[in-house]
Amino acid sequence: MTEVDRVGERIEQLLGEFDGEDAELAEDLVHTLIEFYGAGLARIAELVGRPVLDRLAEDELVRGLLVLHDLHPRSTHERVTEALDKVRPYLGSHAGDVEFVGIEDGVLRLQLRGSCDGCPSSAVTAKYAIERVVREVAPEIADVVVEGVAEETGPGGRPLLPLCPVEVP
Repeated sequence: MTEVDRVGERIEQLLGEFDGEDAELAEDLVHTLIEFYGAGLARIAELVGRPVLDRLAEDELVRGLLVLHDLHPRSTHERVTEALDKVRPYLGSHAGDVEFVGIEDGVLRLQLRGSCDGCPSSAVTAKYAIERVVREVAPEIADVVVEGVAEETGPGGRPLLPLCPVEVP
């Protein structure tokens, strides 16, 4: 969990302690403060320019703030593509790959290729590795759907044996 996630959860927790009219007032206060700080951050981003903004975006906390205020210098697509490039060597070590399908309504869609496609054990591990790197660079992604991940259980909830393709030389 990132620092931004922890702060967001704490804000939600505190807002949950208010009720009725006080809750509306507290939410209005939080939204007003976020808008104020967002406007200040936008001005800072404008003043420092792209090279400095790129460096700032490498920091986890700053990256989260830039995403929150839609100020990140690179698009979600660019950041996700870069994250997938980082996980590809791991997938390649299992004779697999991942293909970017698209992003719609905060949901990233991917397709596993190679040995990962249809193999429960390697596909589930690959899915977790992919989700981890994507969430680091694109916290605005609400969900990651990886097609080609086989179900781990069969009828009656019993585990299936992972039958993966084996290449014989």
